[in-house]
Order: sequence, then C-alpha cells, then structure tokens
Amino acid sequence: MAKLKTGLIQMGLKASTDGSPDEIRQAMLAAHTPLIDDAGKQGVQVLCFQEVFTQPYFCPSQDTKWYAAAEAIPDGPTTRLMMDYAKTYSMVIVVPIYEERMPGVYYNTAAVIDADGSYLGKYSKTHIPQVAGFWEKFFFKPGASDYPVFDTAYCKLGVYICYDRHFPEGWRALALNGAEYVVNPSATVAGLSQYLWELEQPASAVANGYFIGAVNRVGWEAPWNIGEFYGNSYVVNPRGQIEAQASPDKDELLVHEIDLDMVREVRNLWQFFRDRRPDTYDPLIELN
Repeated sequence: MAKLKTGLIQMGLKASTDGSPDEIRQAMLAAHTPLIDDAGKQGVQVLCFQEVFTQPYFCPSQDTKWYAAAEAIPDGPTTRLMMDYAKTYSMVIVVPIYEERMPGVYYNTAAVIDADGSYLGKYSKTHIPQVAGFWEKFFFKPGASDYPVFDTAYCKLGVYICYDRHFPEGWRALALNGAEYVVNPSATVAGLSQYLWELEQPASAVANGYFIGAVNRVGWEAPWNIGEFYGNSYVVNPRGQIEAQASPDKDELLVHEIDLDMVREVRNLWQFFRDRRPDTYDPLIELN
C-alpha cells in the first residue's frame, strides 16, 4: 500500500494590518514555526500552508502598501527558509506567497520544495476574481502555466489556488498531467461560498480520481472584516469522502495519512478517463 502522510496548516492573522508587510511576515512565520516542527516530528511527507500564508488577505483593499509584501521565488526569504525546513525534515513543502517576478509585476504563487530542500518549481493562480471584497486583479497578474504536476519524493503533486477551485478545467488538466494529490490553499469567508467548500472539492476529487487537500485560514481580519475565515481545512479522497477535517476557528496542523493506491482503484472502477470525448470539446475553448 502506498501510504502518504499529509499535513495542512490553517492559521489566523498574528499582527495588526497597521504594521509593515515585513513585520507581519515575521509574526506569521514565528507562529507557523512550531507547527512546521510538529509536522516534521510527526513524519509529515507533504505539508501545505494557506493562500498567501505570510500576510493578511489584503484584497478587500486597493492599497499599494501591500505590494511590499511580495518576494522573489525561489530566492526570497520565505522560500529559502522553507527549503531549509524541507531538508531538515525530509518533507515536501508547498509555500503559497505573494510573488514579485520582476519590479511591479506580481503573482499569487505557490512554490514547491522537494524533500531534499531543492526547489522544484511553482504554480501561479490562474483565475483571478474582481468583485467587492476580493479585488484581486489590483494585486495579482493571472498565471498562465500548463498546470504543472511536480514529481516529488513521495507523490505526483498538483497545486490549484483558492478561486481556481470553481473552474473544473484546471482540476482535469492536473489529473491528465498525472496528479495523485492536489493541494488547494485558500482564503475564503463565511457567506455566499461556504456551502461550496465541502461540495466542489469532493466533487472534483471524484471527477478526477485523486486526493485533494483543501486549506483555509481562520478568524477575522481588521480593518476590512469582510467575513470570518472559517478554517475547516480537510483531506478528501477520490470517492469524495472527507477523511479528516480541522476545526472552523483554531490555528491547527491537520495530519492525515492517505492511501495512494485508492487512485488506481477508483479510476479502475469509474472509467472517466477512458470515456472522455475530447474530440467533442472544442466549444469549451472558444473565447466567448
């Protein structure tokens, strides 16, 4: 049996948004450190944080102050720090941060670090919302990747970020590229989308025959207070069953072991990939 020990960390904001992005980064890293160490000691093999994990979810604002929160990947301080942790604990780490790719060009990105501390690559959020409370186009340029799957020491790993989860095309592309486990770091609040949290990702796990680790932050973030980030991070299997779930309101490391043999087992039962008809899907890529 191909067992994989997964870890998801959900966290509330640990510093006032009146502070500088660098001060907030240091506070968030300090809060994460004990949980990273705990994950390493528990033998977690793939660890993922929440979306833009070193900062508040600043997109309710349109304040250029937050451009200073962006850092280089892989040579910025957070990615370098996580490379050290990955090597120390032989742990794959997915590092979702605000990325500056060149002066004035910013992305919502997750770096992927292998268990030996090497940088494998990155995925940048593809679908960028622009609605009240979520003015993301002000901060993020949309990614234009080919939905990479990272051949890590322990599994074939995909990344999809927050709002991406509403779009089935990317989930399918990750499956076709070989993903066995896909993480979705998010920042989502109670209200309109909450009922989708335990609906869309289990459905995507079933449709694509892989495991998904869904991560959300917790608590309220002033001064915006657009809603409560409701946590409830979880791991769902290819049958759509949530196998483990974190609390709605606490800082937490969720550790759960999954059986990757279930990927083949479920795909052999539900032959969705055999029965696909890509020759009929041309209308799906028309620009309307």
